[in-house]
Amino acid sequence: MSAHPPGCTCFIIPPKMLRKLAEQTGDASERHCLLDAAEISAHLRGQRSVAPVVLGIAAAAAGEKSRNVYDAQNKSALPGKLARGEGGKAVTDAAVNQAYDGAGATYDFYREVLKRNSIDGKGMRLDSTVHYQTRFNNAFWNGQQMVYGDGDGKLFLGFTGALDVIAHELTHGVTQYAVPGGLVYEDQSGALNESISDVFGSVVKQWTLKQNVEQADWLIGAGIMAPTVGKALRSMADPGNQALTWSGDDQPKNMSGYVENGDVHTNSGIPNHAFYAAAIALKGNSWDKAGPIWYKALGLLTPNATFADMAKATSESAALLYGADSAEQHAVLAAWKVVGVSVS
Repeated sequence: MSAHPPGCTCFIIPPKMLRKLAEQTGDASERHCLLDAAEISAHLRGQRSVAPVVLGIAAAAAGEKSRNVYDAQNKSALPGKLARGEGGKAVTDAAVNQAYDGAGATYDFYREVLKRNSIDGKGMRLDSTVHYQTRFNNAFWNGQQMVYGDGDGKLFLGFTGALDVIAHELTHGVTQYAVPGGLVYEDQSGALNESISDVFGSVVKQWTLKQNVEQADWLIGAGIMAPTVGKALRSMADPGNQALTWSGDDQPKNMSGYVENGDVHTNSGIPNHAFYAAAIALKGNSWDKAGPIWYKALGLLTPNATFADMAKATSESAALLYGADSAEQHAVLAAWKVVGVSVS
């Protein structure tokens, strides 16, 4: 059996955001809830290399969807109790159905648009667990499966309701298998890891809603926060624009704002904006050209890839798909120039 590539425990909400919100709240139980989530997230992040690899090894027959959704029943043992399996009828629990449908939409996108057979390219079963712990303010991919908290109901309203969050997290799994050796989850390679998840989270949402690049909102996580907290986690169209996102959004949109040793969720604004610029320049649907170019680039990266490496990889993949010196390749190079990344 081939070795399982190292997975990261990758969260949709950065611990930094949870801590900032904890500082701002006047409600003690709320603060406790946020700090707990930040603490647990940090703890789980540290465990990534010792995660057992029993889950997700089950593969479906070629080209067949295979999903299991489990209920953790507000505990932390994974995967929990099976709540709905592939082909099973919808249940009364909305979170179970949303996790099931979101995994299905993500699978369909990768299968139909990018010709990829599930996360690992080999039909891996998509396992998800809902109701993780109590009022847990996060969702994550742990190297083998998806895990969703319910949110505290005041600041965060649950994580299964946003398709781009589901596709973002499942894409961490795709990156883990598609980039030879996976992308190291720190510095620029970590920011790229986050950005690739935002890119395909957004593209899957656009594909499902049949929105072209002009119609799309380019927001990540719209709807998972209470309006008092903000509208979305991040904007790919205008990283760092707090009017579009939330009051603590510190994403730079180009290299002049790059944060040395910054959080991976912060610096991901730069490659996010490069994808947005490329998609807008290429017009039409993001999944027609920009998405396939970014996807093909994954196989050309190494574990410690920098933004410049990603720029080079997307330029090369545009040439492979559309020809050297094509309009598509020029659009990609121009997009990286917009964010201050040059291709040597």
